[in-house]
Amino acid sequence: MSAFRPLPSLSPLLVPALQDRIVLLINHVLSREPIAAQRLRPLAGRGLVVHLAGWPSLLPALPDLVLGVTPAGLFERLEAAPSGTGHLRIEIDASNPARLALGAVSGQPPAVNVQGDAAFAGEMHWLMDNLRWDIEDDLASLAGPLAARQLAQFGRALRMTLAGLARRMGSAGAGGAA
Repeated sequence: MSAFRPLPSLSPLLVPALQDRIVLLINHVLSREPIAAQRLRPLAGRGLVVHLAGWPSLLPALPDLVLGVTPAGLFERLEAAPSGTGHLRIEIDASNPARLALGAVSGQPPAVNVQGDAAFAGEMHWLMDNLRWDIEDDLASLAGPLAARQLAQFGRALRMTLAGLARRMGSAGAGGAA
């Protein structure tokens, strides 16, 4: 019987392109709420590192997402982690990627560990608590309001189903551990 081998690493071209798309989405959500950019502007020049802690070694390794705050109060992807003071590191528990994905879909925040500047951490906490992507509004601009409403209803139903599944899996795991 052969031992498990990790999956091959992701293309060095694919990861930066994917991270750039993530930054575009983050900035899209930020730009919908002027107060968000207003709160980030004083933090211009500071850096943020998002690290997936405990990522399974059998899966392709994912590099940290390194972001910088721009003078406009948005984010840009940086090539290297910032040095000096005033920066932030957020570690997301990714030891179970399936649970992490289900939590993201069902609206459950992941377990995180935050290290670094307290003021920056406070602003990031405010952003995570107060900003939401209005998918229905974005879909309406593409497909019209009726189709957007129907797609959003389907998405909410799917999210509720996945949240129920995640709860059942969590209680089954807790029951099996007892």
